[in-house]
Amino acid sequence: MPAAAADRYLYLARHGEATPDESRLTDNGRRQALLLGERLRHVPLTAVHHGPLPRAAQTARLICDQLDGVHPQPSEPAGDYLPHLPEREELPVEWADTMLARLSGFPAEERECGPGLAREALARFTGPVEGDEPRHELVVTHNFLIGWLVRDALDAPEWRWMGLHQANAALTVIRYATDRPASVLLFNDTGHLPGELRWTGFPPELRVPLSDEG
Repeated sequence: MPAAAADRYLYLARHGEATPDESRLTDNGRRQALLLGERLRHVPLTAVHHGPLPRAAQTARLICDQLDGVHPQPSEPAGDYLPHLPEREELPVEWADTMLARLSGFPAEERECGPGLAREALARFTGPVEGDEPRHELVVTHNFLIGWLVRDALDAPEWRWMGLHQANAALTVIRYATDRPASVLLFNDTGHLPGELRWTGFPPELRVPLSDEG
């Protein structure tokens, strides 16, 4: 008899705003993390995973300070890396030169280890779970991995992790059901943040002014 399976709800959050040297969170970043923790306080999270870099680890600790009985767990696949390095023929012709030039500027380590870690992330964090009870898990990570996991949930081409931008401490939720394709329930949701904290982490040209942000 096959093992029982249940839905997985995967909560994804980019770390809070970091200092220019990325060694720690700014005051804004700490506020973002605390507010995200408050939003998640009543979610039945069973695990909080985070990437190994300080800005993700600190964000996860501040979130867990708002939760009962959940402790942060470091995870290398939740780290900061390039999840897929496309070949030229995978890319739209009109954008290929620009996209490949951008990727070539990243450190060799991120380019070489990234695809393997991305496969580990898919194996570790996606799909339904064994058992009878739905599982709710949070992964505090980085821009690229969230884009990679959202792309996978939508069955988009592998290169399409590029171009998906995440705000600091924004919330994305993916449901992996046993009887239907993955569903992106929330994407880049910043409703728990005041206006002045909603757009950090976004390039200025991608920030959309909204009337309720002050």
